[in-house]
Amino acid sequence: MSIDRFMGRLTEQVNGMGTRVAAKQETKTALLEVGMDMMMEKGYTNTGIQEILSSLSVPKGSFYHYFDSKENYAVEIIQHFDQQYSATLMRTLRNPQQTPLQRLRTYCEAGKEKLAAQDCRKGCLIGNLSQEMADQSEVLRQELSKVMRKWRDMFAACIDEGQKAGEISKKWSADQYAELFASSWGGAVMRSKTVKNTEPLDIFIDMMFNDVLKA
Repeated sequence: MSIDRFMGRLTEQVNGMGTRVAAKQETKTALLEVGMDMMMEKGYTNTGIQEILSSLSVPKGSFYHYFDSKENYAVEIIQHFDQQYSATLMRTLRNPQQTPLQRLRTYCEAGKEKLAAQDCRKGCLIGNLSQEMADQSEVLRQELSKVMRKWRDMFAACIDEGQKAGEISKKWSADQYAELFASSWGGAVMRSKTVKNTEPLDIFIDMMFNDVLKA
């Protein structure tokens, strides 16, 4: 076999491997996206793997080429969601066109608009799974806790910047305010889903920005 023919076959093999790897990654991403949406709507327990596979026309046996178990699948869904959400959160909380307090309020107003557009359904995947699975799976609890700490630290950094600028009260530390902010917002989202209106979020925004955080 000539060297040119050999190199041609080698190139075809390499290209074929690259195509298969790309297709596999696309399938995995699609599984994560569909699973993320379904778990946000139905929760972990009521999300069926077969329903997800059928919606994507993926053979059942193929699922275990991507994930070891349903629990492992949920872990990767959490990580996938966090990657997307954290990028948006970072852009909002580091927006140089707004003051720190304005950034926090923008985050809340955007969250309220999104929940209203969903008829006060779905909410936040991390909050939903935390309520459902924190006592059921230590693996998921740890992953959810890690994401919550990460987000709290991002809020704390923004609050600290606002305190240094004299815009946010220094009565409590940035970490304490961030914990209160994240916990209260999550609770308000949960209540809005239950009462099917955004009044709990309106109250949170009013009190948090006109009283609690105000310098």
